[in-house]
Amino acid sequence: MVRQPLTAEQIAAGHRLGAALRAARAGRSLVEVALAAGISPETLRKIEAGRLPAPAFGTVVCLSRALGVPLGDLADAWLADTPVRQAS
Repeated sequence: MVRQPLTAEQIAAGHRLGAALRAARAGRSLVEVALAAGISPETLRKIEAGRLPAPAFGTVVCLSRALGVPLGDLADAWLADTPVRQAS
């Protein structure tokens, strides 16, 4: 199976998702959040930097839970330039 290259829109969506995750992480360390989500810190670093613009759905679900951010908010960030509110 050949994977199609990402479109410019998908790359931009990945950057928005990364920014939303960084904002939601707020004062928590990258390592703390990555370990809570069950992923490597390097994977989270790549997602936040936009170098991994299309992370696996399960990864996004785990990050959503680890950050206390509704999955729908992360989906909104992916789909449009919508800020994600911080977890309380």
